[in-house]
Parts: sequence; C-alpha cells; structure tokens
Amino acid sequence: MAMIDIEYRHTSQDPDDPTIRRRTCAVMNAYIKDLVFEMQMADVSCSYKETLMDSGKSEVYINGRTIPQIIEGLEIKMLDADEACDAGKGSLVKFGRPTLDWKREYVEDVPDTIMKNAIAKVFADMNRNRIEVID
Repeated sequence: MAMIDIEYRHTSQDPDDPTIRRRTCAVMNAYIKDLVFEMQMADVSCSYKETLMDSGKSEVYINGRTIPQIIEGLEIKMLDADEACDAGKGSLVKFGRPTLDWKREYVEDVPDTIMKNAIAKVFADMNRNRIEVID
C-alpha cells in the first residue's frame, strides 16, 4: 500500500452540467493522473486507481475518505498578495467563478486548491502517524 491511495469512482456517464471545471470523466481522470505523477516525481509514495461503477454518484477517495470528509473543519485560505511568489509583479485578471466555489454534487468540479489541500491533509496525517525507528 502506498502512503497516499487515490481512487476515482465514476459511472460511464459524464456529468450533465456544462459549467463545471472538468466536464468529462476522462478529463477528471487525466487531472488526477497528473497530480499523482507530480507527487511521484517528488518521491511521495502514491497510487491511483480508476473504478467504473454501474450507478451512483462519482467520488474521489483519498485513503478511503472522500474530499468533503477530509476537508471538514479545515479553514482553506488563499495566499495574501504579499505571501505569493509573484509579489511585486503585475497579476493577471481572471474572469469566471471564484477559486473556492464548488458545486459539491459533482466531484469533477472540485477546485484545484481544495483537491491539493485534501491530499496535503492526508499526507500530513500519514506522516504524523508514522513511527520512525532510530538506530
């Protein structure tokens, strides 16, 4: 078992809302695969599994828990302008939905910030619970 196990469970039917961030299951699958690849490149023990279901709501499980279960009670904050790595430079003007806006009935709409915070929380919990043997 890897330190972080991610599973994307979904049906063969794509979400029916054209306003969500990742409009198809294939796009969501590719998004998660990219995240897992980034973690593996950073030497984080991580695995990914895609599971096709007959029916039900699509969901992402990280170590057996859903994203809402993981982030429950967390206060997600955006970086202040002076904490950002582009401080002092002009910033891009973005149009569209706010970064943390999420249609919770579609896991495919989860914002990148929330997804990465959920993964980071699981990683921190796993490291906290890990026992290291010192010679």
